[in-house]
Amino acid sequence: MAKGKDAGKRIKGPVTVNIDNTAQAYLEILRDRGVKYFFGNAGTDFAPLIDGFARFAGEGKEYPKPVLVPHEFVAVSMAHGYAMITGEPQVVMVHVNVGTANGVTGVMNASRANIPLIFTAGRTPITEGEVKGGRNLQIHWAQESFDQASMLREYVKWDYELRCFAQVEKVVDRALNIALSEPKGPVYLSLPREVLAEEHQEFTYTPAGPKLYPKPGPDAEAVRQAAGLLKEAKNPLVITSMAGKNPAAVGELVKLCEAFALPVTIAMSNLYLNFPTEHPMHLGFDPMRFLPEADVILVIEADVPWFPIRSKPKPGARVIQLGVDPLFSRYPMRTFPADVPLACDPEAGLKALQQALAPHRPAKRKIIQSRYQRLAREHAAQREAWKAAAEKLRKAYPIDMEWVSYCVGRVRDSRTILINEYDLRAHQVSINEPGSFFASPMSSGLGWCFGAALGVKLARPNSVPVICMGDGAYHFTGATACHFMAQKLPVVAVVFNNQCWNAVKGSVTDLYPQGWAVRQGHFSLCDLEPSPAYEKIAEAFGGYGERVEDPDKIIPALKRAVKAVRQEKRQALLNVICKHP
Repeated sequence: MAKGKDAGKRIKGPVTVNIDNTAQAYLEILRDRGVKYFFGNAGTDFAPLIDGFARFAGEGKEYPKPVLVPHEFVAVSMAHGYAMITGEPQVVMVHVNVGTANGVTGVMNASRANIPLIFTAGRTPITEGEVKGGRNLQIHWAQESFDQASMLREYVKWDYELRCFAQVEKVVDRALNIALSEPKGPVYLSLPREVLAEEHQEFTYTPAGPKLYPKPGPDAEAVRQAAGLLKEAKNPLVITSMAGKNPAAVGELVKLCEAFALPVTIAMSNLYLNFPTEHPMHLGFDPMRFLPEADVILVIEADVPWFPIRSKPKPGARVIQLGVDPLFSRYPMRTFPADVPLACDPEAGLKALQQALAPHRPAKRKIIQSRYQRLAREHAAQREAWKAAAEKLRKAYPIDMEWVSYCVGRVRDSRTILINEYDLRAHQVSINEPGSFFASPMSSGLGWCFGAALGVKLARPNSVPVICMGDGAYHFTGATACHFMAQKLPVVAVVFNNQCWNAVKGSVTDLYPQGWAVRQGHFSLCDLEPSPAYEKIAEAFGGYGERVEDPDKIIPALKRAVKAVRQEKRQALLNVICKHP
């Protein structure tokens, strides 16, 4: 998609191409706008598009490339993963209202993670045979909705229905403009079959030129106030969960924290590699440990920086909230304090803070050096404690998830991209490269990880995506659809199999520590037993599968799984039998 510093350059005049119908015009404009993939779960509404893809193939037009995905949730998750890596929006199309319903959870995930997606669906034919593409099957009556978009309107930035051929270019550009403008997010477009099938001979459009999308810049007064607070802070604290969405912001955060000895902690919703884990200013994954002593707290793109029921800032502490939408206006209720809201792109905001603080650094040099040394000692002590905790469990049977996480950290390399859906203990893995770690969105639409990893593999073919998920999450992935796609997009899936939905069980023990369930050891709706041989599912799709019960065999098994993907070009799944909670 054209964008960047040359946005003001003049673009070429109109282009006219030969077509047969509206569907082909739609594909032409997607191609021109740089959309590379068309993730589809097809139905009877796709007929004009499928014929259009055949014409594209005959004419040697490579993009958009159709990708058949056997489940809608997986299709949306794949597009999410691809956009997560590249920043480029991709198109997903599903079958009318039923396909939309299957994809809604994926859209929720994309919405909360601010991922730009063009989520589209066919529209059940409206006419009863009067025009081409009208109703000719029984389902065409039963599948019509009064308001198809209503089921997801709360989670998209914009929704619309293509009304006629003349709108094609304007509607696609409108969808892209809204999806890519901050805060980014999914949009929804429905495409009636009669409109797609409407016959036309030519399509004239204006080719895409370099494009800039709206991005809020830092307010000078907010920067001044934020810098003033940080300058005088004795115990500052940085909390973030999504700064790493833009890898360039990670570098700016490192510069700021090095210059003023600011400790960084990662919030519970840790979606990206936000700060190099081996940097001395990285103080782990529990902001609440440091919150009571902090006098100035810089929150960067973190929707839930702490749990108020467990910990709160001390009286008089000041909070700076920095992000594209620092108050998370799309959340119905969120009341974390914001003494200084700094609404801007994190990269730009961090640069502005550096500039504002730079003149004050010489006068604070001794204080900064002393704080840096103290925090570096804390950092080193954390790492030693984490390693000791893992080593203590190296012989534990059944296997402990802490040890599995440590082993994953020992095996990963620069070509490995970790996709975590809860069970990987991030503190056991050393990661310093932005764009090498991703975790499930805050909405927790379970099963996201497998489809996202497939999208990552599509975007970075030479990488080895390693999925870390529980057996509970695996059930939600649309496993057979994912394994089907992994035949051409091989990834490693590590199932942390504790035969339980531990989050559900944990919520019971947390809320009712002396309740009936705890006293009687009776937790209904939690256990996932008998546990099937998940590794056999991967084998059914030509992949490498292995059951691991011995803690000493995890690292060799991980190496075999990575080899299967990297050298044998086939998927792998490790069913690691872990301790039942």
